[in-house]
Amino acid sequence: MQIGIVGLGRMGGNIGRRLMRGGHQCVVYDHNPQATEALAKEGATGASDLGDLVAKLGAPRVVWLMLPAGKITEDTLADLQRILTADDVVIDGGNSFYKDDIRRAAQLREMGVHYVDVGTSGGIWGLERGYCMMIGGDDAIVRRIDPILSVLAPGRGEIPVTPHRDGRDSRVENGYMHTGPVGSGHFVKMVHNGIEYGLMQAYAEGFHILKHKDVPELPEEERYTLDLADVAEVWRRGSVVSSWLLDLTAGALAQDGQLDHYSTEVADSGEGRWTIEAAIEEAVPVQVLSAALYTRFRSRDAESFPERMLSAMRFGFGGHKEFPVK
Repeated sequence: MQIGIVGLGRMGGNIGRRLMRGGHQCVVYDHNPQATEALAKEGATGASDLGDLVAKLGAPRVVWLMLPAGKITEDTLADLQRILTADDVVIDGGNSFYKDDIRRAAQLREMGVHYVDVGTSGGIWGLERGYCMMIGGDDAIVRRIDPILSVLAPGRGEIPVTPHRDGRDSRVENGYMHTGPVGSGHFVKMVHNGIEYGLMQAYAEGFHILKHKDVPELPEEERYTLDLADVAEVWRRGSVVSSWLLDLTAGALAQDGQLDHYSTEVADSGEGRWTIEAAIEEAVPVQVLSAALYTRFRSRDAESFPERMLSAMRFGFGGHKEFPVK
């Protein structure tokens, strides 16, 4: 199957590579000509701009956008809208806001162009492991692009099938799911990323407790100097908290037990905020996910003003003297 890919960054380029390994023909474009040339050397057909990409695709076309959410995706869709024709398919595989998907699909529908939103999880490992995908769109169009989706998906691998799934959609067991109408794919991926925040925060706080078990404030017999890399490794094997995130944690700690090479500032992507907004709209309590998001905000406050204010109040009501760590 022929497909155009716009955006050849950390994930877009590897999506193209995995598709080519699966026998698909890729026409690729990135605003950085070097990225386009790199994939062209590996067998893709390079395009000089969006018009060139569309011209090199046979109708009805399939164009996969792998771009940052927001203005660049909006601008690219506006440009494509002027040159695509009826029955073409646009796939947004980035992390767009699901309400934007609904609006975009309605606009494209007026000219007969189909829109599919694909929440894509797998990161830089997707080339080898495959991508878990959550797909929103019309059923007939999702089935039309199934040859692409089935190659990108991880497949069953060695994961046992969950009991009592007889008669359910077999695509789910291969790592991709048609979640429903337009917008639902990115909605499910949005909540997935919100959960990811909470899981990451739980690991970080747990290991923080382990790391500080040897502080001098504790009685000597209660102090333990724990090897965090080994703790992470043993938890990977048979523990109920084992996960891919723990695998990545174990690898990082094995390389650098103090994690000195990593920043204390943790960025948040739009999905974490959108998940909390959705919870507010639905009146659903999400204490853990909210706290994880707010912790990321706090990590970027180099002044630590709130903590200094707490110290000021503690001194005010109780005379507790606290001093900056030097």
